[in-house]
Amino acid sequence: MTVTSKTPLVEIRNLTKRFGDRVAVKDLDLCIHPKECLGLLGPNGAGKTTTIQMLLGLVRYTSGEISIFGESIPERLKQVKLRIGVVSQGDNLDPDLTVYENLIVYASYFGIERSTARKRANDLLDFFALKNRSNEIIQHLSGGQRRRLLLSRALINNPELLILDEPTIGLDPQARHLIWERLEDLISQGTTMLLTSHYMEEVSRLANRVLILDEGEIVAQGDPKKMVADLIGSEVFEVVDSPKNLTALKEALRSCKVNIEKTADRFFIYVREPCAELDTMAITLRHVSKRPANLEDLFLKLTGRTLREN
Repeated sequence: MTVTSKTPLVEIRNLTKRFGDRVAVKDLDLCIHPKECLGLLGPNGAGKTTTIQMLLGLVRYTSGEISIFGESIPERLKQVKLRIGVVSQGDNLDPDLTVYENLIVYASYFGIERSTARKRANDLLDFFALKNRSNEIIQHLSGGQRRRLLLSRALINNPELLILDEPTIGLDPQARHLIWERLEDLISQGTTMLLTSHYMEEVSRLANRVLILDEGEIVAQGDPKKMVADLIGSEVFEVVDSPKNLTALKEALRSCKVNIEKTADRFFIYVREPCAELDTMAITLRHVSKRPANLEDLFLKLTGRTLREN
């Protein structure tokens, strides 16, 4: 099938997956268009990993439809896999091979000619700042270097779709930022991506559209900046005080256009318009912070602040 800029690379319709009595994904509709980076968010158990596993044919769905590049999944999975790259949460690099050999051997699975594989491997090692480690065995690499090698391997077949499941999990800030820079370069070159991550900064930086799942269903989707502005506001005040003082504060803010979320010992005040009372409060109260609203605020407001069981 010929894919145009208006044709979704990935199209999911009414997708449902049940594990016994538990519904992991319910009537999910999702599209990913060429050159788009879609951020798929949700708390643990929301259905993100199950959705990706169904896309990759690792889990059979209960009902619905999946097509990638216009090809039905899982019936045409073998043909589709030749055109996608995957970075999973787990590290499945071959420990018996060097950095360079991991890329060359993986390229052979796609039937890539040896000379082409060598050039792509060298280019990718340059791109991900691994060229000086090409002859090292995997055990000698740091966590950040291993994640960069996993990304390199996922790109060896020049994929039309890159699926990233927690690509910077467990990395230090330096390694994480380096990977973000490389992924931004790929996005600017037109690579289509599906990204799942618990790092909201990562999603805000890379994704131009976000879909939030909770208990297997979509609770919000759209442009992340617009969603934050529409559903949260422009600023957030976080106030820590006694219950008595928090109750008094809520009364004092009745005239302001704000939304207040209360936890055990604090208020999160989401501001849509300037409020003189809030500005005065920020000066007079000791335990108050003020910052721009962000994607994490939106995520927590929609999915809650309680810890989820897997």
